[in-house]
Amino acid sequence: MNDPITLNGISLTAPAVRRQEEILTPQALDFVKALHRATASRRQELLQQRQTRRTQISNGADPTFLAETRHIREDDSWRVAPTAPGLEDRRVEITGPVDRKMTINALNSGAKVWLADMEDSSTPSWANVINGQLNLRDALDRRIDFTSPEGKEYRVQGATLTDLPTIVVRPRGWHLPEKHMLIDNTPIAGGLVDFGLYFFHNAQRLISQGRGPYFYLPKIENHLEARLWNDIFVLAQDLLGIPQGTIRATVLIETITAAFEMEEILYELRDHAAGLNAGRWDYIFSVIKNFRTRGPRFVLPDRNMVTMTAPFMRSYTEQLVRACHRRGAHAIGGMAAFIPNRKDAAANDVAMEKVRADKTREAGDGFDGSWVAHPDLVPVAMEVFDGVLGERPNQLEKTRDDVVPNDKALLDIASTPGVITEAGIRSNIEVGIRYIESWLRGNGAAAINNLMEDAATAEISRSQIWQWIHSSAVTDEGEIVTHHWVEELLDEEFTNLQRFDGDRFEDARELFEEVACGEHFPTFLTVPAYARFLHEAQELAAA
Repeated sequence: MNDPITLNGISLTAPAVRRQEEILTPQALDFVKALHRATASRRQELLQQRQTRRTQISNGADPTFLAETRHIREDDSWRVAPTAPGLEDRRVEITGPVDRKMTINALNSGAKVWLADMEDSSTPSWANVINGQLNLRDALDRRIDFTSPEGKEYRVQGATLTDLPTIVVRPRGWHLPEKHMLIDNTPIAGGLVDFGLYFFHNAQRLISQGRGPYFYLPKIENHLEARLWNDIFVLAQDLLGIPQGTIRATVLIETITAAFEMEEILYELRDHAAGLNAGRWDYIFSVIKNFRTRGPRFVLPDRNMVTMTAPFMRSYTEQLVRACHRRGAHAIGGMAAFIPNRKDAAANDVAMEKVRADKTREAGDGFDGSWVAHPDLVPVAMEVFDGVLGERPNQLEKTRDDVVPNDKALLDIASTPGVITEAGIRSNIEVGIRYIESWLRGNGAAAINNLMEDAATAEISRSQIWQWIHSSAVTDEGEIVTHHWVEELLDEEFTNLQRFDGDRFEDARELFEEVACGEHFPTFLTVPAYARFLHEAQELAAA
């Protein structure tokens, strides 16, 4: 077994990854350590406050707009910082993990922005954490290439960084620790590791090439969590002697509680704020998670029936555009997760029309851009936003004064059309198990049934099943969803899975049953998955 080593007060517990010394320099570790010591206790307090608020909601206290921050919402005078270089035009953003092939494909995609994802589409193995940092730095130094096992070569095409999509890095959320890096036997927050190492090594590289250190902030639940990130930005810029306000952050509004504090979140980050994003899948998961024990009023139909036209989703997106444009921030729409299948033209045509309709609605609502998961969708989304924006880089002038903030509308879950079906239960089981299996093998972005699934959609799949069981939900055919019936369906779906050498389906099934069918509801499935991942890595190292 590899013994931990300590460098500059940080204990590294994982076997070394090739070239990690280029990232884990003494100066970089000192920088991360300073961020950790300044924020660790506040992060723990905020995580505890999350749990307290979830308990209050489960006990019947619906979220509302905050009385104590009304003065911020009613003050028409404040605006976020001016748009930073490379973020003026965000009409199409491509998302994906920071593995070497994806880095090259994203930068060659023709999108305006690449969300370089260290969070939901990436398993936080030590190799992925370090290699992601190396890939981003190599891309900025223009020394990145990749050759597939079949011999296909990949290289970045643009001549300069300004010819490529602007890189916006998404670090891990506050709930995930980095258990391979310890200070005083305490894991550093995964998000601090991701942010700190990227910022330390690349801030000056980016600035010198006409861009800046830009970030997407995930899983934020309230404005106090945004304040913590803002304080980290201030400290980080001070430590490296970079002018305040150089960092820009776009916040994913992907929790139901954050939806009631959108303007406050922008206010806390105002010197560093770039916009808000409608993270639709995590948002639906957050609704289920917070209201899972509140009875039929909060029970949603099959996942594929919960569309962006549902009343509570329309309220969420329209209020997001209003909040952003009122404050001079960009509003970025949700993910188109479809993966084109070049062997099925008819299915592609149907899916492409759905993508086009989705992006047309977003552009019409005032969004300044939107997400896609596959390079083949970039031209479709681009055409839609080109048709609305023309030569304008955005539509910040569309302030949506017609939208009236409405806290009750955000919770109108009961008006969502649709039903629960046996097919929907089976689909949730299949997606949940197949995604977890992929995650346990180190791949957090899994192509399943022509959709790019990440942790958020797996979270919906398992949390819906948990809620349906515990609320005795009834299907469209009158069948009560019971634990026993779900186990029968799980047996059948598991038997139908296509197995292969080295698969992790047995482990994935066990974990899925734990997070979807157990009495206890884990807050995030990635937390027990990460614990399992680490345990297995330790066993391998000891062998």
